[in-house]
Amino acid sequence: MDLQGKKVLVVGTGISGIGAVEALNHAGAYPVLFDENEKLDREEVQKKLKPGVCAEIVIGTLPEEIRSSVKLLVLSPGVPTDSDFVENFRKRGITVWGEIELAYELGRGMVIGITGTNGKTTTTALLGAIMSAHYKDVDVVGNIGNPYTVTALDSTEETVTVAEISSFQLETIDRFCPKVSVILNITPDHLNRHHTMENYVAAKEAVCKNQTKKETCVLNYENSYTRAFGDRCPARVVWFSSGRKLENGFYLEGEEIFFSENGDSKRLMNIHDMKLVGICNVENVMAAMAVAKACGVPLEETLSVIREFQPVEHRIEFVAMKRGVAYYNDSKGTNPDAAIQGIRAMDRPTVLIGGGYDKQSEFDEWIEAFDGKVKCLVLIGQTKEKIAACAKRHGLTDIVLADTFEEAFAVCVKRAVPGDAVLLSPACASWGMFPNYEVRGQIFKNMVNQMEEKG
Repeated sequence: MDLQGKKVLVVGTGISGIGAVEALNHAGAYPVLFDENEKLDREEVQKKLKPGVCAEIVIGTLPEEIRSSVKLLVLSPGVPTDSDFVENFRKRGITVWGEIELAYELGRGMVIGITGTNGKTTTTALLGAIMSAHYKDVDVVGNIGNPYTVTALDSTEETVTVAEISSFQLETIDRFCPKVSVILNITPDHLNRHHTMENYVAAKEAVCKNQTKKETCVLNYENSYTRAFGDRCPARVVWFSSGRKLENGFYLEGEEIFFSENGDSKRLMNIHDMKLVGICNVENVMAAMAVAKACGVPLEETLSVIREFQPVEHRIEFVAMKRGVAYYNDSKGTNPDAAIQGIRAMDRPTVLIGGGYDKQSEFDEWIEAFDGKVKCLVLIGQTKEKIAACAKRHGLTDIVLADTFEEAFAVCVKRAVPGDAVLLSPACASWGMFPNYEVRGQIFKNMVNQMEEKG
């Protein structure tokens, strides 16, 4: 779409919305930045824009003269695509994009698109490091915190863009077509937004909807949804597996990672040679290996980066050893499946902090994954009673309900003894008690680091 001279409505004044406005401005469009939250201060929103960026800012109610004159709607990820507001524009034939589609239309170079319910951030960061070791111009963007729109305009044909893409962002793609796409896994999440599992799965699968056999899609053989998708995937599929030997693809056997081609296997590395821990991270590493190979990165370069790569903050992150107790921050475990990976990574008796905002998740599989490791479950937030009831049904009785995060942490310190672990892995979003999972994790880390060694 030629954006020159067109009036474009950008919905949402967060980091994605601001990035979209700046990109549209440079592309010659006339952006209107809109947010229906009447409590926002227009001047504060204006301050978010870089000097020289021009945009009309509308807070509260959108005037009809603007509504009727826009040629494109650009949504921030948090705006539901099935809202009446959005549907009214669609009925008038107005194209609806998100940040990812806008950036793709404006950008150039090789694009890698990474999605999945869990593991996106670690895999994206790892691939960013691998690509940076081989290519000169690499951008790591998307749901990882750096808007794709911010880097797209400066990209060239030599640029490699590694993009973490959420299901919310994938709802609004149109022509987006990465050279390599990745679906790490699909498990129930965000059903309060997508309403059905079928809708959520369709959103994830959309990452490769425009690909052909000229492009590559990396899929997890051990996930039922991605394995079923392999037969109808439009791209060339490369598999990885943590549970079985593959004739073609990357797989884990014992503690060794192998690559197999037409049944001919080659050992790549021992999982203890890397700093990442847990089967979930082994899967992330194999996915990254598959992408790097498809992008022409020599194997030895890839392995060298993997060996030195440090865990992503807030994802099964070792914080400190205090009084003989190992403290781990897995605040990014914002759904039950992610939290399953957190507890599986523990190799000692664990006092676990769980609970938070209710995304209508079920917790049975998470509780079952405790497998005798959790000696005490400390629960907080909106879901604490729901999780407690679930845990009791599965025979766990040592449960503490806390009213505050500080109270929960104090219980953990009191209950953990030398040789134990304390794990923050909530299985829920942070909203309600914290602005985001990063703040939740940072507060936990601060509490740990401020502990006295004795007392």
